[in-house]
Amino acid sequence: MAPQSPGVIFVRATFDPEAKVWVAESTDLPGLVTEADTLEALQEKIPAMIRDLLEDNSDDATCVEVPVEILATFSQRVRFHGHRS
Repeated sequence: MAPQSPGVIFVRATFDPEAKVWVAESTDLPGLVTEADTLEALQEKIPAMIRDLLEDNSDDATCVEVPVEILATFSQRVRFHGHRS
């Protein structure tokens, strides 16, 4: 019987405007917390982290493919002056 692969791993990426970095974490995979200067750099780091964390928790040497969804959010405030009548 083939090993059961884990379900989709959801990773939440948020921008920290004070530190000027993207921070990623996942409640689906404890220990997955990292940061990078750009969203692209973060996206490049995540697969290796997932492989390392899953391999540390597995006794099986079988290759398994895991779907990953990165949900990125960015918030900012826009200041403007209202029209005066």
